[in-house]
Order: sequence, then C-alpha cells, then structure tokens
Amino acid sequence: MPLPRINSRTPLRDSSFGHKPNSMSISAWPPVVVPGRKSRSRLSIIFLLSLVLLSSYILIIQRSTITASFTLVPNSSESVSTPDIVLALEALKHSHAKLSSHQKAFARPQIELTPEQELAAVSSFLASLPQNIIPPFVDPSHPIDPQLVLDFDTRGPRAMDEMKFVTEQTWSHNPVFLYSKLYSPISREIKGMLHSMHLSPSPTMIDVDIRDDAEVLKPLIERLTSSSDLPILLIGGKPVGSITEIREMHESGELKQRILDAGAVVTQPKRKKHH
Repeated sequence: MPLPRINSRTPLRDSSFGHKPNSMSISAWPPVVVPGRKSRSRLSIIFLLSLVLLSSYILIIQRSTITASFTLVPNSSESVSTPDIVLALEALKHSHAKLSSHQKAFARPQIELTPEQELAAVSSFLASLPQNIIPPFVDPSHPIDPQLVLDFDTRGPRAMDEMKFVTEQTWSHNPVFLYSKLYSPISREIKGMLHSMHLSPSPTMIDVDIRDDAEVLKPLIERLTSSSDLPILLIGGKPVGSITEIREMHESGELKQRILDAGAVVTQPKRKKHH
C-alpha cells in the first residue's frame, strides 16, 4: 500500500484509519525540516554582507567617475569634457572682470565743460522737453553737474566726443535761440523781428520769467553769456549783444545774414487766397 502524501493540512492521525495508530510508526514518516534560529542568523549575516559589498562597489564606481570628470590631464590626446562647475567659475570670473571695469568707469572723473559747452548742454536740455527744469539746488554761480542736463555717460572714455556732438546738434537744430521775458517790451520787439523773417526752423524762445526754475536759470544763463539781463539772443550758440546792437544789425541786414550763416532759412510768407 503506497504511503499517503503529507502536506500542511494533513493531520498527524488519518481519520480514515479511525483512532488506531497507523501500521507504520510515526518515526517512519519523512522528517519535516524547520529552519532554526542559527540558520536564519546565517542568512541575515550573508544578506547584510552582500548589501555592504554592493554599496561599497557602487560608491567606489561613483567616486571614480566624479574624480575622472574633474581631473584635467595635461597634454592628453583625448578630449576631456569641462564640468559645469568649471563653466560656472569662468562665468564668475568674467562677471568680476565686468564689475571691475564698471568700478573703474565710476572712479573716472566727469568731464569738465567749458562755458560754451555748458550753454549748449543747458539749452539742449530745456529745448528738448517743455517740462525739463533746472533743479533748485543748483548753484548758478558754479558749473552745473553735467549729469543733470546730459543723457550720456559723462564719465565714459568717449564723453568729450559725445559732448562735441551735442554742441553741434544743439545749434544745428536751434540756430536762433532767445532767452526772453514774457512781460518785457524789449523781448516782444526782438520776437517781432524774428517773426518777420519767417525762419525755418522757427526760433526757439524760452520765457524765463514765467518758469518754475527762473531763480536758478536766469543767473545761470547770464553767467554763461556774460550778459547782465534778459533778453539774450543767441545765433549759432553765440550771444548777439544788447538791444541797441540788435536793432542796428536788423536795420543793416547783418542780423538776417548771421542767421542764414547759422543754418536757418528765410522763407517767403504764404499769401492768402482772395475769393
């Protein structure tokens, strides 16, 4: 009779044989091996050792890779890729170089304007926008800070070339420039002379006495033109003279000729059409 198969659900005593013990003794059955504590401890130690060895191997491989990527072999025939940190250091080096150049530029002194250049800078500043004013803290008896009236770097290496260009452009676009008073008979007389010539470009006229910066601007212009009072007529950036001299020049035609020499054009007035 073949032996019955034993599994986890097989009872120690088979019910089909009743309560009598099997003809085969229990010792004859195949022994069931149950792993003991020593076996489990050995397995755990082997597993831990394997894990440690694997971790050590991975760590060594990573360390070798990082060392190789950061090592630059001189005179090597193989090309070595530059790591990101080297590129970052190069960018930082360039940023420091740019910062040093900016610091040097800031340390460079500003240009010093002559009275003629200062007059051109102030006139260009006032003519460019009606709302431009000379700040009240400016001392009109001393040269004005160029940064207040110029729109370029007054400390740059090309500052003097820029100033020369500004001077030329100022009097080219404003060949006839009048610093006047709104409530002044002499100012109205000069304005009438200029209007009668029908000039192009039209004369640039600034009524100083009604401006917010009049207290600073008036003595500033008088200092720069060596004049004692307004109005002050500039042709090509040069003051013409007193009202007496202006009248004489107007009657002789010299005033018109000087205006033409400065670049302005005398136009013919448009005639009204008769219906």
